[in-house]
Amino acid sequence: MFENLSDKLDRAFKVLKGQGQITEVNVAETTKEIRRALLDADVNYKTAKTFSDAVKEKAIGQDVLTSVSPSQLFTKITHSELAKLMGGEQVEINLSGDPAVVLIAGLQGSGKTTFSGKLSNLLKTKKKKNPLLVACDVYRPAAIDQLHVLGEQIGVEVYSDKDNKDPVSIAKAAIVYAKSKGFDTVIVDTAGRLAVDAQMMDEIAAVKKAISPSETLFVVDSMTGQDAVNTAKAFNERINFDGVVLTKLDGDTRGGAALSIRSVVDKPIKFVGTGEKMEALDMFYPSRMADRILGMGDVVSLVERAQEQYDEENARRLQKRIAKNQFDFNDFMDQISQIKKMGNMKDLIGMIPGVGKAMKDVDIDDDAFKGIEAMIKSMTPGERSNPKIINGTRRKRIANGSGNSIQELNKLLKQFEQTSKMMKMMGNKQNMAKMMKNMPKMQGGMGGK
Repeated sequence: MFENLSDKLDRAFKVLKGQGQITEVNVAETTKEIRRALLDADVNYKTAKTFSDAVKEKAIGQDVLTSVSPSQLFTKITHSELAKLMGGEQVEINLSGDPAVVLIAGLQGSGKTTFSGKLSNLLKTKKKKNPLLVACDVYRPAAIDQLHVLGEQIGVEVYSDKDNKDPVSIAKAAIVYAKSKGFDTVIVDTAGRLAVDAQMMDEIAAVKKAISPSETLFVVDSMTGQDAVNTAKAFNERINFDGVVLTKLDGDTRGGAALSIRSVVDKPIKFVGTGEKMEALDMFYPSRMADRILGMGDVVSLVERAQEQYDEENARRLQKRIAKNQFDFNDFMDQISQIKKMGNMKDLIGMIPGVGKAMKDVDIDDDAFKGIEAMIKSMTPGERSNPKIINGTRRKRIANGSGNSIQELNKLLKQFEQTSKMMKMMGNKQNMAKMMKNMPKMQGGMGGK
């Protein structure tokens, strides 16, 4: 996400490295590099110029404290302006009404149907809503089928009428159905085209007028750059949407859409999609995105994702098992499952400050745990609960059954044993107290004072 832009901004700030103060000369040089970086990221030219001029104006005349270098101060100013460019504050989705009606619009292939499923899942799991999905793409039967598949996957009902070719009557009938069945939110997935045309605009405008949604969201593929911004402008002029959804931010996106769209259409970005999984949808926080663009990570979002998967009852059960030295491969699999639910691995690693840049050229497979899971699943129930019984014969069987080598299995068993010992020590208060008491001695032995 924004890797090229992050690299180029980092290079721009290096102009100020080693400089004792901020001057008009080095500021002009740095802002020129920033403007070039934004244009390379497919940011709207007018937006890029306005942004770099604002940074330049804020930077000139700034007093540099002795504890802060010019490049650090310039990074702070750029961060502040980036967050402002993307909207400044996070804007919530409007779910007023009984039921609340959310209309989804956008071009074909932008990810509307997938987003509709993700939004339903988010509202159901995080907002404790009872959503109804509505299939109003009357031109593509595959879109209706896809919505039903997604609905079944996340446990959300889908309203559709394949014999009806009028999206307005389908949407109206769906709202009547929702009221009669007790649904509190209706999400209407509409048809798109490969390009903006009058017929599509007339249709989406007619649907909006008929159902008076509390929220109209425009879904756009962030990988299309300035085309996405131009399309957003055309849609906004006709249907006056309330917010933007950027999909495919996990792809090879240059970031132009995310950075330009707010300034061009003056509508907030409300959600970003970062993968194919139904959980891969985040609310958009301008300041956090600025953090990530500047390589500062996003610890707050990482913690939030972890908290969403945190189960207090399971945590208490695991704590007791660790204290009794009963932590086994079944518990290990549970922990892997929770990590996987947090999102794709590269995205998670990118949220850790400093790590994202270091790992940018490393190909991190989203199935990084596949080999480990295969080995654990090849074990018998007895072996999972008591790994000590895994002898040479059993190791050969497990390795062959999982498609891994004995060396890889041995590595897993060794790592598991070390993890178990560490967990046992952390779960034992006396051991922890002893460790803390011996800490000064350990530091002395390592050359500390």
